[in-house]
Amino acid sequence: MGGRAFVKAASPEQNPDTPVMHRTEARVTAALPAYAPTPRLLGCHDDGHWVALVLTDVDGRHPATPWRADELTAVLAALESMAAALTPTPVPQLPTVAEHLAEDFTGWHRIAEDPPADLHPWARAHLDELRDRTQQVIAELAGDTLCHLDVRADNLLIDAAGRVTVVDWPWAARGPAWLDTALLLLDVRLNGGHDTEALLRRLPLLADADPATVTGFYAGLAGFFADRARQPPPPGIPTVRAFQRAQSDVLLDWLAERLAS
Repeated sequence: MGGRAFVKAASPEQNPDTPVMHRTEARVTAALPAYAPTPRLLGCHDDGHWVALVLTDVDGRHPATPWRADELTAVLAALESMAAALTPTPVPQLPTVAEHLAEDFTGWHRIAEDPPADLHPWARAHLDELRDRTQQVIAELAGDTLCHLDVRADNLLIDAAGRVTVVDWPWAARGPAWLDTALLLLDVRLNGGHDTEALLRRLPLLADADPATVTGFYAGLAGFFADRARQPPPPGIPTVRAFQRAQSDVLLDWLAERLAS
């Protein structure tokens, strides 16, 4: 009897970091509980050069962007269910979100030392505040939920019945239950169509989070994206810097609104 599976493989020739990411994803996905809205790992090949993952095939598509209300509702519900299913984390040996982001969240320090000429005007005027908020928030990103840490439309699949699957787990880390929902709202903000501030206040996971911690998290992400966007593109991913710049600009506009209110 035949069957279908999703296979992805990489060697250092495509990108030197991707095999390492595949190894992490294999370890994480193998430990995910069957009731979580995630793919199952069917097999893994690793000969020290090529790393290949064999995963359950999801007969679905990415959510439409700008986000449709029904699909956004389904994804938000799936993330809430996923946070419950993955608390406590089934992969305790992973780094914490704070450990994972510690270096990434020093972006504003590097930018302050050498501000680019095209730096977002609001960020230029608030560099000290952005740097301070980011430095403070790292210690506040504690929790025992397995966080995906890269939730956006292209890492989500919706099948014909409306079921949501969260795919691609190489960045997983232990952190607060609200974090993946906060990341989704960045994608919603980037693609437009919904009031993300109203969602922050309404959604159960985020309503219980300290607003200052959420703001600090977004400040850290904005610094990470702004810092990375000015670097040369990594091998095999020519469009990532423009995407990072767009995310930084959207976050900075949002932070200007949040901190002015």
